[in-house]
Amino acid sequence: MRVSGLEVISHSAVGTRAGPSIILVHGAWHAAWCWDEGFAARLAAHGHDVHAVSLRGHGHSEGRRSLWRVRIRDHVADLRRVIDAVGGPVLLVGHSRGAYVVQKHLETAAAAGAVLLAPMPHFGVAPCMGRLLRRVPGAVARIHASFGALSIAATPAMARALFFSARMPEEAVRRHQARLQGEAFLAYLDLHGLDLCRPRWRASPMLVLAAGADALFTRREMEEVAAAHGAGLEFVPGMAHDMMLEPGWETVADRIAAWAQTIGARREEPRSGDIVRWANEPVGGVEQAEALS
Repeated sequence: MRVSGLEVISHSAVGTRAGPSIILVHGAWHAAWCWDEGFAARLAAHGHDVHAVSLRGHGHSEGRRSLWRVRIRDHVADLRRVIDAVGGPVLLVGHSRGAYVVQKHLETAAAAGAVLLAPMPHFGVAPCMGRLLRRVPGAVARIHASFGALSIAATPAMARALFFSARMPEEAVRRHQARLQGEAFLAYLDLHGLDLCRPRWRASPMLVLAAGADALFTRREMEEVAAAHGAGLEFVPGMAHDMMLEPGWETVADRIAAWAQTIGARREEPRSGDIVRWANEPVGGVEQAEALS
């Protein structure tokens, strides 16, 4: 599929179509490539047309040179262009800041459903950056000094600390870290208060899939996101922030596909405040998230 000025990586449904088209929205410092290491293809194997977009200034989309002045509203507009191009009902899957873009879209629109992976909370990035400032001040200084032109992860070690677990092979960490890029600095300011989300209660069916070992967002923040939207909440044990790349990503993709089958039938879903625990999840804490809280 082609959308003028935007890179969109598409995978056609395999076999009989099982549900709505899925649009994948990447997070900060990433692009559509992060979904194309197997995650998008696995969703397609479940019977969905899948489209991964690189928001403007990311990946091979236009706007790289002017990325610093891109606002959150611009990325919401990009998402809406892809939705219009796909046509029909869509399931939106956003990761981290991409989940924030999905939340902003849902302020004034609806979708067949939405899955938020390790989402940036609706109240913005300030609490997360405060924790990172105490833990990895050099990484935060790198963002500010370059006005967002440099990635937060200058080294593979920093990429692992922020995005990946100890289970992630070193070769994969190095490969992914090399593809990380700078970010939109004005959008970063939006996330500090200039353009925060105003969640609409149950505007669309929604599931929050939280990373059990997330180094960026805490368990409490994930609970607050789910509560604000009236969404179901599930923690994936042992998984770090980059849930589409981490070992075990297949289970996450399969869970999204299974949940997609429930949104048309409107079966009973977990209510806000209900936490569905996956097998082997340690009760009472999140490994990396607790370390940064």
